[in-house]
This record gives sequence, C-alpha cells and structure tokens, in this order.
Amino acid sequence: MARTGWAERVDTADWAALAGEVNEHGCALTPPVLTAAECTEIAEMFGDVTRFRSTVDMRRVRFGSGVYRYFRHPLPEPVVRLREAFYPHLLGIARDWAAKLGQDAPWPDTLDEWLEMCHRAGQSKPTPILLRYETGDWNALHRDLYGDLVFPLQVVIGLDRPGIDYTGGEFLLVEQRPRAQSRGTARTLEQGRGLIFTTRERPVPSARGWSKGPMRHGVSTVRSGERHTLGLVLHDAA
Repeated sequence: MARTGWAERVDTADWAALAGEVNEHGCALTPPVLTAAECTEIAEMFGDVTRFRSTVDMRRVRFGSGVYRYFRHPLPEPVVRLREAFYPHLLGIARDWAAKLGQDAPWPDTLDEWLEMCHRAGQSKPTPILLRYETGDWNALHRDLYGDLVFPLQVVIGLDRPGIDYTGGEFLLVEQRPRAQSRGTARTLEQGRGLIFTTRERPVPSARGWSKGPMRHGVSTVRSGERHTLGLVLHDAA
C-alpha cells in the first residue's frame, strides 16, 4: 500500500463547495481519497480479526443485518492519515455550527489534541470501523455517539464498486426538521470516495434564527453482492 498521498487527496478537494453542500444537505461526497487497490487492501483486512478490538453482529443486537469491526491500535496507516487530513477541514464547519447553535466548541486545532482530550475524559477506545454487508443486509438508522465528547462530523468511504460488486446498499440520512415532516437523503458510495455527514445534528434555519436538525444514518438493503465501507469517526469511545 502506498505510504503517501492520502493527505494530498483530501487537501486538494474543493472544500468551499463541500462545506456548502454539508451546510445545505447535511452530507457531501468527496473526490476519491483512496485508490481502487487501496480500497481492496483495506476491505481484505476484514478477514484478519487480530486487527480489531471487537466485532458486532448487527442482527444479534438488532441494529439491522451485517457485521462491523472496530480497529484496535495501532490503526492502519491510511486510517490514521485520513483522519488527520479530514479533521482540520471539518473543524471549521464544526465551529461554525456550534456558533450558530450557541454551543461550546471544545475542539482544538489538531486531531491529536482532540483525541488526547477524549482520552483524559475516559474515551480511549479507537472508533474507526470496517463494515461488511452481504446480500439481504442493512443498517438501522442510528447515531455514532460514544461518550460526552463528540465531534459533529464524520466520514464513510466506499471500498467496493456499486452496480458491479453489489447492488442496493445506498447510504441513508434522515433529518428531523423543526415543526415539519422528516426529510430523507439516499447517496450511493462510489469506490474510494468519502461521504461527509453529520454525526448527530446540524443547524437549520428557523424563525428564531437557527435550530437543531437531528439526523440519523443507516444503509438500505443490499440486493446482491458484498459491500464494504470504512468509517472514520473523529472522537474516541468510552
């Protein structure tokens, strides 16, 4: 696997456009941040259980159907580098959202400082995950909250080719609108591209200025094949 390039791919994205799309819709699809070969190599890590601290059978815990695994330390290098690369770009959005909602913005300038804050608060378990869905699998709508310290944005990266390696399996977002019906969004995850989305909520315009728009995410039923994704949560777990 290549040892350089991940940060450059993230940094050269049109972040003004991505921020505008996240502000408007709660999610945005990046240009490719992993090559096809890198996607395959990361997906193949799923079979090596020594890389992971825990495995969750979604059917057993009634989260849907499928399996995901939390990486253990040391994290694979592309996971480390991609988290580091995304954090400063997402930080500006996070701080802007906090200001609009009148909330604290505890996030420091670097990911290392932020994770150290999480660890001092008792949140020391790594949260990057590798997910596998087979035919008939799906993921219930949920939020990825692992403690009191939460970063409000995260990224999921597609590792397989939609329409070739699998069908179905669209990424789903459902937003609870203030005093209105919920709004749903479905996005197809192209191989190597990251989908930025809100972890918990986002600011939406309201009569009082800004209100919280709670959001949950999930995955529609995979109709055929096998679908792998890499999840980059930017806070650690209790």
